[in-house]
Amino acid sequence: MSTHTTHTDIIKRLKRAEGHLRSIVAMIESDRDCLDVAQQLQAVESAVASAKRAMVHDHIDHCLEEAVREGTKSADETIREFKAITKYL
Repeated sequence: MSTHTTHTDIIKRLKRAEGHLRSIVAMIESDRDCLDVAQQLQAVESAVASAKRAMVHDHIDHCLEEAVREGTKSADETIREFKAITKYL
């Protein structure tokens, strides 16, 4: 599978979230206030959700659209895959 142009951005988002998550672990280990930790967890959750949406949209825009245009998948197979991936939105 080739890397799409959006994958680079998605990887950057996830690496930032990964670093942020490590800092949250440190916050918990240093007994930081629960409200502060919860706010930071919400930020990481939002970042991951955003990356997931971008990945799903990328798959629809490139993989499924290309499969339809080039006829590499049947219409039924493409629709099944579309339904399967949209459950992650």
